Amino acid sequence: MFRTPLTLFRTLAIAEAISWTLLIGGLILRAVADLPLAVTIGGSLHGFVFLAYGATAVLVALNQRWGVGPAVVAVASAVIPYATVPTEIWLHRTGRLRGDWRLDATDDPRDQRPLDRLLRFFLRRPWALALALVAAVALVFVVLLIVGPPGGKG
Repeated sequence: MFRTPLTLFRTLAIAEAISWTLLIGGLILRAVADLPLAVTIGGSLHGFVFLAYGATAVLVALNQRWGVGPAVVAVASAVIPYATVPTEIWLHRTGRLRGDWRLDATDDPRDQRPLDRLLRFFLRRPWALALALVAAVALVFVVLLIVGPPGGKG
């Protein structure tokens, strides 16, 4: 399904934009129709997709060997409503999403780094990678639910 970093990143960028729509719609429903459940549902979905997009941005940044700047822009774009889509377009147009997953080591000395070896290990086992990412995102999600929403529960 996600044969290239481009397809994975693009899918999550669009999903993040859609989740913003759900959150904003929930906020409107709460204000107009006194329906706080809409924010709970929209906010929860948005929170999970937000974290999944962040994990995807880090994974793709590692695979594509982006510098710190593009990686920070990619992750930070999730904070601004709908910014993940123009960010994906920018990354695509600048060639940062070009190429395949780095499944095999090359002569590049960076391929010998422990992080690159770990990345290749998981990229060769997509189900293990998916499970690890979902587990990590779910763990962070649960911790954030326990901590509570920004600004408190008031």
